[in-house]
Amino acid sequence: MMASLHDMMVIFRLDLALKLALAVLAGGAIGVERQISGKPAGLRTNILICLGSTLLMDLSIGIGMVHGGAPMGDPGRIAAQVVTGIGFLGAGTIMQARGTITGLTSAATIWVVAAIGMTIGAGMFVEALGATAMVMLVLSGLGHLEHSLLRVNRTMRGTIRTRPGMELEWLRATLYGDGIRISSAEIFDHAEDRVFELKLRGPSRQFEIARASLHDHQEVLNVFFE
Repeated sequence: MMASLHDMMVIFRLDLALKLALAVLAGGAIGVERQISGKPAGLRTNILICLGSTLLMDLSIGIGMVHGGAPMGDPGRIAAQVVTGIGFLGAGTIMQARGTITGLTSAATIWVVAAIGMTIGAGMFVEALGATAMVMLVLSGLGHLEHSLLRVNRTMRGTIRTRPGMELEWLRATLYGDGIRISSAEIFDHAEDRVFELKLRGPSRQFEIARASLHDHQEVLNVFFE
């Protein structure tokens, strides 16, 4: 009876079916949170990444075995390519425009979902489920903390380079419209530009918004906050 059950598992690859089902659950759990948050890598994307990583990891382990015989070659060669290849997929979710970068969390989520899929493919179910729970805690639970931190006021130094003749009051009004106040300012005039050395204060998240807003004006040549 036991031999017959083992034969059925070998023929129908029930172990692989279990891995793939778990990959759908793990990738789907993370994907639901991403979908609710309105991220580009949502439910289907995370499920497919987890499924693909699981399948390739299982293939990577099994391809070096010949009918249960001694291992031949390197069983980790396909898995290693998954780690490299997933980076290109993650890079596609990162967008940069006028100094503002978005999509880093989505890229990191894609990377960790692939890692969870590989863990499932290697048969480490407890580790994979534990990692899934921790990822969901970070994405959902710490999201509120992250938003709270972004609303905290902070003081930064800013260097804004403009065309000659730019008025400080215009700069003050533009920054104030984005929630940033100028505490102190120094102006340095050169033949080709005017440089403002500023001490700024405002909510953390507003600095990136202010940077993008300033870059939209042709009179502004460069913006640097530190």
